[in-house]
Amino acid sequence: MTTIIAGGFTTSDAAERAMQHLVAAGVNEDNLCSFRVNPPGEHDGLPTGGDRPESPGATEAGNGAVRGAAVGAVAGAAAGAVAATVLGPVAIAGGAGVGAYTGALVGALGSMDPATHRDEMRPAENLVAVNVEAGDITAERAIDLFEECGAIQVERAEGTWSHGEWSDFDPITAPRLIRTTGTRGAPPPA
Repeated sequence: MTTIIAGGFTTSDAAERAMQHLVAAGVNEDNLCSFRVNPPGEHDGLPTGGDRPESPGATEAGNGAVRGAAVGAVAGAAAGAVAATVLGPVAIAGGAGVGAYTGALVGALGSMDPATHRDEMRPAENLVAVNVEAGDITAERAIDLFEECGAIQVERAEGTWSHGEWSDFDPITAPRLIRTTGTRGAPPPA
């Protein structure tokens, strides 16, 4: 395994500038690569599309949908009973169905963990990776250069470097962050 330091950037221009700074610092281009990381869920890792058979953070969504459907069906049936005086008995069943559907949706969405994507998933970014074990640059200097160039996050990874690229990069594995600016879309303050 090779130690890799990588910086994530919001634009390809910023990633290109970081690569230029790394080359100017003495990094051989064989030990440097850049690529675009798609947003979570858009890596087509499964035959049916997507990245995972189940979305992280959605483990309680099913239970929330059931609870929401039950509450929604009762509320919808009650509203339908009021409307039944004008529209007839079909309004009760229709109200219950609409209420169950709406309640299931609200219940499922309300039961999802919003922190999962932020804390456990890699964001969409332009990633620049450098093989620091080649000896062209130290890990500390690479981290400093990434920060100077406006990286939104910097990570350390153990991976396989071959033919001038991080060959076993896995976009659905959470990055092991060293530093982050905490802001997406803006460079760190000067």
